[in-house]
Amino acid sequence: MPEQPEKWPRGAAWTLTHAHDAGQVAGIRCARCNVTRYYKPLELREVIGNVTIDGVRQKVRCQRCGGREWMSAQLFHRPVNRPTRTTSDALSKSDGRSG
Repeated sequence: MPEQPEKWPRGAAWTLTHAHDAGQVAGIRCARCNVTRYYKPLELREVIGNVTIDGVRQKVRCQRCGGREWMSAQLFHRPVNRPTRTTSDALSKSDGRSG
């Protein structure tokens, strides 16, 4: 796993590139549909840019219901004993066009 700095500088944004370097996975959930999808940070970065996780939440839309207001996003480290299936083909921009 890549080495992390001992202390992250105060006020510095944790972007998708930093999340990839740290080996994290992005989980995006629609509370209305109760669906969670997992993405690699680099794949998200290609579609919506190098933004923070709050920026990801603001730019995504549920594939099932099409809503934005129910979306939540978080970055986490994948558990070693449980593989997480990522969804690279399901990425789409918030305006509905395929990525």
